Amino acid sequence: MKIVIYGTDWCPDCIRAKRFLKERQIAFDWINIDRDRRAEATVLKINHGMRSVPTIVFEDGSYLVEPPQHILERKFRG
Repeated sequence: MKIVIYGTDWCPDCIRAKRFLKERQIAFDWINIDRDRRAEATVLKINHGMRSVPTIVFEDGSYLVEPPQHILERKFRG
């Protein structure tokens, strides 16, 4: 499953989401929206003008925005 995390280096929720995936050895691409204006535009579009991070996009087009720990756990249970 291809996963892209749009976030910022200073965001605690982004750090938590990255740590969650790394601990479970789940591959993902990290894109810092502070450094990539096209990525920032993607986040703004997904979130109806809000710069909400982390925005986690999955290969099937689904996404999670600022997911709490229990939602991440439910998504990757299996």
